[in-house]
Amino acid sequence: MKKTCIIYGSSTGTCQAVAEKIADILGVSSDDVIDVANISPSTPDTYSNLFLGTSTWGAGELQDDWYDGLECLKKANLKDKTIALFGCGDSESYGDTFCSAIGEIYNALKDSGARFVGAVSTDGYTYDDSAAVIDGCFVGLAIDEVNEPDKTDSRICAWIDEIKDSL
Repeated sequence: MKKTCIIYGSSTGTCQAVAEKIADILGVSSDDVIDVANISPSTPDTYSNLFLGTSTWGAGELQDDWYDGLECLKKANLKDKTIALFGCGDSESYGDTFCSAIGEIYNALKDSGARFVGAVSTDGYTYDDSAAVIDGCFVGLAIDEVNEPDKTDSRICAWIDEIKDSL
């Protein structure tokens, strides 16, 4: 696997915990698991693979630190990078915007020259709507630690198995 970093935004620690699980499975050093509040436009320079994760807040909004983080990444050279997205949401209380924030990241960076991997089928998820669903799939891994924590590990492992040859 090429050099990989995991950039996450987390207000309650849930998305950070998911980022750390992904890092453990991939064998990514804890030094390469970075809070989005601490990135700069040069952060992606030494990495080939970027895993970008966010929680979803309110009516489908990004985690607060991601607003500045996206501005940094828009200034970065992402051409030929591989990006995999993951996000946390609450499909029962916020079923109409479940994990929509990963759709926000995707839409902001889709024209960056990066290659996106890791779309996930919506099968097995219960929600009403999501801005993260494009062409019938989530643009990345959707996690619901509030209502389905028992599915998190298997979803992460299946997702990584699906994309590992692209990394």
